[in-house]
Formats: sequence, structure tokens, C-alpha cells
Amino acid sequence: MTPANSFERTQFFIDGAWVDPVEARPHAIVNPANEEAFGTISLGSKADVDRAVAAARRAFPAWAATSREERVALLEKIAALYSARMPEIASAISLEMGAPMWLAQAAHAPAGLAHLLQNIEILKTYAFERKMGSALVLREPVGVCGFITPWNWPINQILCKVAPALAAGCTMVLKPSENAPFDGMILADILAEAGLPKGVFNLVNGDGPGVGAALSAHPEIDMMSFTGSTRAGILVAKAAADSVKRVAQELGGKSANIILPDADFARAVKGGVMSMFTNSGQSCNAPSRMLVPAERHQEAAGIAAMIAKAVKVMDPATAERGAIGPLANATQYARVQSLIETGIREGADAVAGGPGRPEGFNRGFYVQPTIFANVTNDMTIAREEIFGPVLSIISYSDEEEAIRIANDTPYGLSGYVSAGTVDRARAVALRLRTGNVHLNGAGADFAAPFGGYKSSGNGREWGEFGFEEFLEVKAIMGAA
Repeated sequence: MTPANSFERTQFFIDGAWVDPVEARPHAIVNPANEEAFGTISLGSKADVDRAVAAARRAFPAWAATSREERVALLEKIAALYSARMPEIASAISLEMGAPMWLAQAAHAPAGLAHLLQNIEILKTYAFERKMGSALVLREPVGVCGFITPWNWPINQILCKVAPALAAGCTMVLKPSENAPFDGMILADILAEAGLPKGVFNLVNGDGPGVGAALSAHPEIDMMSFTGSTRAGILVAKAAADSVKRVAQELGGKSANIILPDADFARAVKGGVMSMFTNSGQSCNAPSRMLVPAERHQEAAGIAAMIAKAVKVMDPATAERGAIGPLANATQYARVQSLIETGIREGADAVAGGPGRPEGFNRGFYVQPTIFANVTNDMTIAREEIFGPVLSIISYSDEEEAIRIANDTPYGLSGYVSAGTVDRARAVALRLRTGNVHLNGAGADFAAPFGGYKSSGNGREWGEFGFEEFLEVKAIMGAA
């Protein structure tokens, strides 16, 4: 087996073993903090996908037939091994996508464990058989699944698919991001060490055209689960359509953060800014549009600018708690710089930050924490997902206009509402066309469903809703 701490990992995990690719295509992995390559993987091809899918197909009947107790025991062993290797996983994530070590240790790596533990508890008591009228309704594993995951929260996105799929009795082929592959490869080692039967989990590295497209179109894949951009999600769905497979998508977002007049204003503005900047703004559910009463716009801009200027940008390896690191890759850095320049060109006021690297950095994909004031909802920076530490502040005249602006977006992943009372915040939340809403600074809940409306995707991840995505429904008449 390839050493787990090696970053020269050019093999794929197929049918329970690390194997050479059909055709070697080396791909350097770059540390976004210094723009230097620190590891190498191989990019796969359709031939590698075919081998992995065949292994998953062979493994499916036996894995689907395992008992609840067998799967619980194996998942518990996986969780224990994962827990022991969280420092290694956090280190890999920090190197490959630039998360500060404090954040990788406090949030990235623990998120994967949280999904494992959540699905263990669901599996222990889930009712796979239910009586409905005269029928017996069964929930059965959907089959062989294809997973395509992104670089921004890599192990979180991998295990919010892998954990429920394993618990449900599915087999799978994972294509992690080619920019952040090593945490997924460590997971493959953990699964092998835990004794997962060969072929149940397979991993093929590669890019979208070489591996993602082949996986999405493969006739022996029963379900595709994709997390990434809306543009790429559409391509996955089109490729999957010919074989009528199930497609679950967790895509982009442009979430509104409505701060109502009776909220604890300074606290809500500060919380919104810090939430936006977490993970250097590279979260699909980030509160990137802050909606404030028109008469308090300048007050909000002043508070937000003060907070942004106090946020430290630091090397991920030595960053103190609360500091942010670089963006994950050169492509994303160029996109964010372009959108900051577009915001200025379209007339928004950059009251903090702006184009270029922060002071003291001459390399690395670092971006200045940026606050735009006097933004209107038709500006590019209010319409497009920036995916960087860039916040837009938008005015509203009354609550009705705030709700209208919040819903005036092609996306619908998340929303945020701050108010003097939970009841008032909840009343606004009920009118937002979005899959999640956070009231008065509430954080994420791994038991609650995660997913969006409109161009933010379809299907749900996390908790029992995420578990049920990997189950088919069979009705047997007259059996009850």
C-alpha cells in the first residue's frame, strides 16, 4: 500500500487495492500559500472509470445484502480510525487548498467525522420497512453511485456522500477534486484498514472532461451525486440523462443576509462579515449579500469595513485563530480579482480591501478582505457567486423590499435573518425561497438537510434526508 503520508500518490484505489492508472498522466498539486508544487497525482481516463465501476458493480449485491448491524459495526470502526488520523487529514487539507491549520483542525476534518457519526445513529434505528395500506413499502440501496466532489470543503463534501451511501448499502466510485485529492486518498486508506469489502469504495483521480464526464455518462452508474458550480452541475445532469440515472446536485449560492431594524445591529453586521470571510469566502452558503435598512447603510458599511480591516491574512501553517488564508488555486484567484475590479467599475464603493494581494504578500493566492457598499442587486457582484472574501452591502426600504431582493437571484441555497425576536426572524425565513435559513447567527446542524432551490441544485445532503437520497422505494402489494 502507498504510504498514507506520501504526497506522491499516482495510483487509484480500485477493487480494494492501489493500482496503476491505465495511462500515466502526472498532475502536480500546488500549495496555494506559495504557488509551489508539493505533490503529484495521476489524472485518470474513461478506462480507469470503467475498471472502478465494474468493481463497484461486482461488489454491490453482497454489500447491499449486509445487515444493519454489520454496516453499523464497520462504520464505527471507520469512524474510530478516521478520528485517530484527523491531524493528518487536516494537514493535507491545509496544504492542498489553503485552509489555515486552525480551521482545518477545528472545522474541516471534524466535519467528516460528524457525517460518519450522524449516519451511524440514523442507520441504527431507520425503518427500512413500513406498512402503508395493504402494501409493505421497502427502502433499498439505490445501487452503484458516482461522486464528484469539490476543493473548498473537501473531506466534508466527500463524507456527506460516502457515509450515507455506505450506511444505505450502496457501492461507489469517487472522483475528488484534482486540486485537493489527498484527504480523499487518506480516507481510502482508512476504509481499507477498516476492512471494507473490496469494490465497495473506489477512487479515481482526474479532471472533469477525463473522469467526471465518463462517470456521469456511465450506464452502470445508478446515481450521480455532484457538488460544485452550477455550470458543471448542468453538464453532469446532461451527461447522466441518457441513462436516466438519479442525479443529486449541491451547486452554487448567493445567499442574502437580512438584518432587520430591530436586530442587535452591530453584532449582526460583525457576525455577517466574519461568517462571509470564513474559509476565505469559499463556501457555497456564504452570506455574500448583506441587506440593511437604507437609513443605516453607512453605519453598516463603517462597521463592516472596520471588521474587514482587522481580519488578518496569514500563511495557513502559522495563522492564528480567526485569520484567513489564500484562495485555493490560481483560477479562483484570477476570477475573484476580476470580479472585485468589476464591482469597482460598475460603481460600488470598496470601503475595505480591493484588487491585488494584501500588504506583505508577493506570492500565493491571497486576496484582501473586501467590503463593497452602495451595491444594487443588479450589479455583477450581487448576481454572480464570487467565492472569495468579498461582501456586498445592499439597502432596502422596508421588510417587503428586503424579501424581494433576497429572492431576486437565480440561486436558493441559504439565507440569514437577524431580528429582535426569533418569531420575527422566522416569519421572514418562511418567505425566502432557499433551502436553508439561519436565524440570529445560528450555525449549521449536521442532522438537518442541506441543499437548495432553483439553480442551487436538487436533492438534500446531511442527516436523514441525505441518507434517504441513497435509497430506492419498493411497494409490495398485499404483503402487509
